Amino acid sequence: MAMTATGIHHRSYVSELRLRATRAEYVRLALMGVLLVVVPFVLDNYWMSIANTILIAVIGAVGLNILVGYTGQISLGQGGFLAVGAYTSVILSDRIGLPTPLSIAFAVVFTAVIGTFFGLPGLRLKGLYLAIATLASQQIIEFLIRRDIGDFLTGGLGYINVERFSFLGFEVGGRDVFERQWYVILAVLAVLSVMAARNLFRTGLGRSFMAVRDQDIAAEAIGVNLTRAKLTAFAVSSGFVGLAGALVAHYSEVVSWEKFTLEVSILYLAMIIVGGLGSIAGAVYGAIFMTLLPVVIRNVANALDPVVPFLGNQLPAIQNATFGLVIILFLIIEPRGLNRLWERVKEFFRFWPFRY
Repeated sequence: MAMTATGIHHRSYVSELRLRATRAEYVRLALMGVLLVVVPFVLDNYWMSIANTILIAVIGAVGLNILVGYTGQISLGQGGFLAVGAYTSVILSDRIGLPTPLSIAFAVVFTAVIGTFFGLPGLRLKGLYLAIATLASQQIIEFLIRRDIGDFLTGGLGYINVERFSFLGFEVGGRDVFERQWYVILAVLAVLSVMAARNLFRTGLGRSFMAVRDQDIAAEAIGVNLTRAKLTAFAVSSGFVGLAGALVAHYSEVVSWEKFTLEVSILYLAMIIVGGLGSIAGAVYGAIFMTLLPVVIRNVANALDPVVPFLGNQLPAIQNATFGLVIILFLIIEPRGLNRLWERVKEFFRFWPFRY
């Protein structure tokens, strides 16, 4: 749990355990709620699609931050676990006929099981060696999907067309309302995911994750079961990622291996690095920033194309270079990410006109 700010005093355990301790925090929460409600009324379909992509990324980034930021177990298999959630949900809903929400729930559980299996090396490995082991999980899952042995997944097509999301007679509508209806679904799931992750670290289980991150030997000495803590962290993290993968499949209405490559794993890792490791809010900020970054670069290149045509011709290279440069700058200038920058802004206004 974050440290209490200077000048805030608690007189009971109930007060100390509250997620928010000041009136300003409640005001910011209310403004965020208003923003979520207003978004579908002010954005067009293009920007609504960007907003929906951000909401899915938030769920996946929160899950990865649970494992990397809070438990200290690095993972490069995010893309593979997204694929497990996507293909599992689609197969259960479109081929077996399960209701879509139930198929998504099963996909979450199955991805958690797969994540736990690939988390077994984490019981013996650390650092670079664990990163290589999780990279192997990405490569194995991607290989199985691309080869599609026996044409079980795609029937030899290389992709799966997904039926439109429906449940209890409700079906996502056509082009005019598609993005806005999906926005409501994704916003609810994203908020619930953030709330669940935020409260996880107020429990004994969540605190055991942080103890393993800080010093696993000391954690074991005070009674933390390292095996259970590490495997549970992989399971919980993979469950969040499986949910994001299932939502990617049903939202895009097509599933193919190109959506779940190693580049996707690196993108999600960049989200939590830029946003701030060990922070649920940081995962949200990082997902927003890294999703909007290529969009902003593309729009700037299009606007400057008459003057500087080089930007449009070399747009992919410029996006990749900017992507890497942003990560390097954050690691050098502010390793704790956007979340720490926002905390500094809040501290400035909290203590102004004093310096500290």
